[in-house]
Amino acid sequence: MNVDIRRGLPNEADVLSHIAFSAKAHWGYPQRWMEIWKPQLTFSPKYFEENESWAAEIDSRPIAFYTLQEKNGKAWIENLWVFPEYMGMGIGKKLFLHALSRSRQNGYLVLQLESDPNAVKFYEKMGMVKVGEANYPIENQQRILPVMEIML
Repeated sequence: MNVDIRRGLPNEADVLSHIAFSAKAHWGYPQRWMEIWKPQLTFSPKYFEENESWAAEIDSRPIAFYTLQEKNGKAWIENLWVFPEYMGMGIGKKLFLHALSRSRQNGYLVLQLESDPNAVKFYEKMGMVKVGEANYPIENQQRILPVMEIML
């Protein structure tokens, strides 16, 4: 399986949104929550014009992507999503390592992200450690997302 990484393109906003929504739904969240999160998982072409984005593709078809931003002087992965049928095949690892490389090239010393609870073990395997938490209420419940970081 030959996987290429290249820039995510604004005209791919629909397919990249579909990847994000499918990956999130893979974890079995309630349908109500998925509807609440739909706006966060739906990206406009402008989003990919304004944010450094990279897509993994097989046979010219995007199957995963990430976006890299700056937050508080640190590199920040805002999104890293893999189509469920490609999870566990090293695609996420390949994108994460690409994000590390890009962060170093851009002169950052630290890379951070907020992790979905289901992805914490993956990020720990990549060398990240939990440095904080973000709390998001949803349907009168507190949802806690670990803030993870790795030194570059």
